[in-house]
Amino acid sequence: MNLIEISNLDVTFGSFANTVAAVRDVSFNVAAGEAFGIVGESGSGKSTVLRAICGLAPVTGGTIRIDGQPLKTPRDAGFYRRVQMVFQDPYASLHPRHTVDRVLAEPLAIHGFANAETRIEQALADVGLGHGFRFRYPHQLSGGQRQRVAIARALILEPKILLLDEPTSALDASIQAEVLNLLDRLRSERGLTYILVSHDLAVVAHMCERLLVMQHGRTVEELTRAELQGRRAQQPYTRALLVASQGYVGQTPTLEKA
Repeated sequence: MNLIEISNLDVTFGSFANTVAAVRDVSFNVAAGEAFGIVGESGSGKSTVLRAICGLAPVTGGTIRIDGQPLKTPRDAGFYRRVQMVFQDPYASLHPRHTVDRVLAEPLAIHGFANAETRIEQALADVGLGHGFRFRYPHQLSGGQRQRVAIARALILEPKILLLDEPTSALDASIQAEVLNLLDRLRSERGLTYILVSHDLAVVAHMCERLLVMQHGRTVEELTRAELQGRRAQQPYTRALLVASQGYVGQTPTLEKA
């Protein structure tokens, strides 16, 4: 059964003569427990799709459904209990004057969760950070540690869906592998559903069972992991992406824990 259904999605910014159609007539479905990828060059509209789901970009056409129910505008608190987003830049997504403890405690307070102490400790343990990180500030953390805190913040409300916007692109290669392995493990343990945006086809091949290719705000084609690995793309743009992806050799990369 499809958990997420996107039908004929349009996102337009601006008004009158100064409009930009960032997403045009995009449709796809994601099953419960699936990892679904969206790829394309910068400006293709892939991140805008995630922001539209979260209510951070205006939906000007089409529908977004979770569990068969159309989403409300603005999104209600129940939505954010079920759907959370991890952003690209771990240096910008955490408040520089808030400790890790405050970063994790804030969503619990907003949503009225009890046992905050236990939940914070467990969230840090789940992402491989011990108690010693709890009262540090972001400037005292590495990029990989910051992204782990961002993942812990997203997971602390126990959502079922994670929207991942280039979650490793700001990290160096060895740290990327650690974070991707962490995300893989968490999805398996918690039965999570992912939508992953990335420009890196090797990352998408490792993480996702299916993917959507976008260009200029529109769908180019949809592929399975096997079709991607076998370079069985039908459209010239997708074939060009494969050629342009340095180091991509048509197989899932081995991402061992560093």
